[in-house]
Amino acid sequence: MDATKTPTDVELLEKAREAAHHAWAPYSSFPVGAALLLDDGRVITGSNVENASSPLGICAERNAAAHMITSGDATADDGHLPNLPVIRAVAIVGLKAEPCYPCGACRQVLREFNCERVIVSVDGAPRSFDFSEILPHSFGPEAL
Repeated sequence: MDATKTPTDVELLEKAREAAHHAWAPYSSFPVGAALLLDDGRVITGSNVENASSPLGICAERNAAAHMITSGDATADDGHLPNLPVIRAVAIVGLKAEPCYPCGACRQVLREFNCERVIVSVDGAPRSFDFSEILPHSFGPEAL
C-alpha cells in the first residue's frame, strides 16, 4: 500500500485480516484483527491476545489503540494528552465470523479517540457505519 494515499476500506480490511493472523487465541479459537486509520494517515494494527486468566486478555481494537498511543507522541511533558490522535476509521475482521463488530468495551475506548467510522466485512465486501450509530449517547472526556 502506498503510504502517500489514504487506504480504501478494502485495504483497511486487508490490514485487519493480516493482523488477525497474528492473534493469540488458543482458548476461544476466535482470531480478530483491527486496523486503525489515523488522521495523520498512519495505519496501526492490533490483534486479540488471550490469557488463561480470561479477564486479562485484550481485544484487537484495544490492542491497536494501545499501540497507537505507545508508538506516537500524544503525551505532553505535564502528563496531559493535548494531541490525542483521531481515528478516522477502524476496520475489524474476525477470521471465523463475519461481520465482526467491536464489543462494548472496545467501542468506549475507540470513542475516547473520536473514532469516526467502523468498517466490517459483510459477505466479503466492506460495510461502513458512522461511529455514533454503534455507540449513541456516549460518554467521553468532554463530560469530565
